[in-house]
Amino acid sequence: MHIQIENCNVIDSGSIDIETHKLNIKYAINGTGKSTIAKAIQAKVTDNEDGLKQLLPFRYEDNADEHQPSIVGLEDVHSIQIFNEDYVNQYVYQPDELIKDSFAIFVKTPDYDRNMEEITQLLERISQTFQSHPELDQLIQTLNQFIFGFGKATQRGLSAASPLMKGLGKGNMIHNIPQGLESYAPYLQHTEGAKNVAWIKWQLSGNDYLEMADQCPYCAGSIETTREKITRVRNVYDAKSIEHLDHLIEVYTALMPYLPENAQQQLQTILNNAANITDDQKHFLQAVKNDVDCLYQKLCNLKSTGFHNLKDVSQIENTLRNKKIDLPNYANLNSDLMRSKIDVLNATIDGVLARIIELRIKISHQNTLIQNIISKNQKEINDFLRYAGYHYTVSIEESEGKNYRLLLHYEDHREAINAVQTHLSYGERNALALLLFMYSIKRETPDLVILDDPISSFDGNKKFAIVNMLFKDPGYLREKTVLLLTHEFGTVVDMVHTMKRNFGAVSTAAFLSTRNGVLQEQQIHADDIKAYPAIAEKNIAESNDPLNKLIYLRRLMEFENNKNDAWQLLSNVFHVGDGTREIPRKCVGNGIGNPMTPDEIQKGTEDIKSYIPDFDYQTAYQRMENRNLLITLYDSTKANYEKLQIYRLIFIGRAMNVVVQKFVNETYHVENNYMFQLDPRIYDTVPQYIVDVCDQAINELREVQHA
Repeated sequence: MHIQIENCNVIDSGSIDIETHKLNIKYAINGTGKSTIAKAIQAKVTDNEDGLKQLLPFRYEDNADEHQPSIVGLEDVHSIQIFNEDYVNQYVYQPDELIKDSFAIFVKTPDYDRNMEEITQLLERISQTFQSHPELDQLIQTLNQFIFGFGKATQRGLSAASPLMKGLGKGNMIHNIPQGLESYAPYLQHTEGAKNVAWIKWQLSGNDYLEMADQCPYCAGSIETTREKITRVRNVYDAKSIEHLDHLIEVYTALMPYLPENAQQQLQTILNNAANITDDQKHFLQAVKNDVDCLYQKLCNLKSTGFHNLKDVSQIENTLRNKKIDLPNYANLNSDLMRSKIDVLNATIDGVLARIIELRIKISHQNTLIQNIISKNQKEINDFLRYAGYHYTVSIEESEGKNYRLLLHYEDHREAINAVQTHLSYGERNALALLLFMYSIKRETPDLVILDDPISSFDGNKKFAIVNMLFKDPGYLREKTVLLLTHEFGTVVDMVHTMKRNFGAVSTAAFLSTRNGVLQEQQIHADDIKAYPAIAEKNIAESNDPLNKLIYLRRLMEFENNKNDAWQLLSNVFHVGDGTREIPRKCVGNGIGNPMTPDEIQKGTEDIKSYIPDFDYQTAYQRMENRNLLITLYDSTKANYEKLQIYRLIFIGRAMNVVVQKFVNETYHVENNYMFQLDPRIYDTVPQYIVDVCDQAINELREVQHA
């Protein structure tokens, strides 16, 4: 894929290439626009136009129409997954598991689904029975509503706060209208659509106006003789109790056909009570509830029969037989209608039992598969944690309502860590999150995976442990199209050079640079990564100016920690600006020692000539004293690394920008710890802002000299 990007943050224009089914490492210093590339690709693939527009460079805000962010070349990419802080914040370290939807990621494989489908087919007679007899679902609902009417259980029996006692506790006031209120029967007994409840609410709302006049608040007629009657409705009825009563009548009426005749008669008597429910009636209702409770649970369990409640292979037959319903044991539900429904269900269970051996084999196979999947995933993750030096382990455990969850433990501790954000360091969280991301990619299988600077916070061993886990054979990101954006050069060294035999065939690397808004890409091959001595020797031989040759030679000696007479002589060349080096002097710590002896000067000169045959100390000394010559050399050199070294020489004995000084001394002078490097004359790894500061200082110096 050839991807072109324009007008996105620091990138005005440029392109990168991504090879499919490979790890594409893009190495770049900070400020190049790595995250911008990731965001632009993500916005384009997900059709997030607003997200792409947000990448508009600030300098174009007043002229946005002519500089709209754009990215092309992703026509074959339809799905994308990106590892960045947003992924960590959204998916990882949930309150009760390490990653959202652990079951789908770590257990629910295609083989799992295939086996589950076979088990479901063997058990489908049970689910089909409920589908073919929709009245069974209605029966379950009615039983549940009957149970609900009893409210919370109390030691004294029926709770006074239960819908049952609120609706029937004082008798059925709809069926038994008090004497003197019979004229309201058409309204009180109109239960359709709960109109009786609405009427009572309406009736009671008018009571607030009875004291205002001797007229009816509804019809404005005289209420001199009916005031007491109207007030009595308020004293006898309240809308909430009638609402409970209506619902109870509806539920009990639906349940009655499933009860034997004597139970129906008793229940109807209770419904028609003119007064409080008696203790004997409460005892009867509680007995019915006990039967309903038990039957309801059995029906619900039967309907949900599946692998999750048949896992114990040795008990499958007993479990299924226990799901059959022995109706005679439910004295208050043993009716002909109920028996007709239960017989259908029991026959269904018998049909499944006829294939019990086949069912047992398939469930046993599924149990074995799950254990193997869990064992494999746990071992992979725990091996990584151990080899990377993290003192934690994970376990994949079954949890009611959650299927399976991935949990974290401190080593040798069984208790799971729930507050992961508190216990793990930033680096530990990031490493584990990246590992979990790998497993989610296994499930999602996107067209493109982007890793946005994922391993910069780890030390060397942990970095390699992570990369090895992601891309080793059969790592879950191996042979997928992956874009790895990083400012960590060690990753390039491992993947392209040191461990080429492990990763070379599935990875490619390039160096990205953005200069004045132009993004450029340079391929990095194995032979581009060299030990510094090889780079130094090459540049000593190829540099045109003797001064550049000396720069590389001195650093070569520093790299080899070879501070001999040659190094002493070169140090004097590079400190000419302090005015004390016409006769070379020894460097002692940070100070100046005694003059070098003629023999030491001769020995140092001979060693330098083995690299630079025409070297002469006095000639080099005189050139170093000529700042105009150094400025000309600064202007003409193409490599920014060499510019920085010449800049340092120009400003010896002068005030130097401390940022540049620190960058030169620590990054390029003597303290670069990389054994392997890219040639700084070919790969421009000097940040643009450093070069800009140097350019400005050189221009100011030039102006001073010309004044």
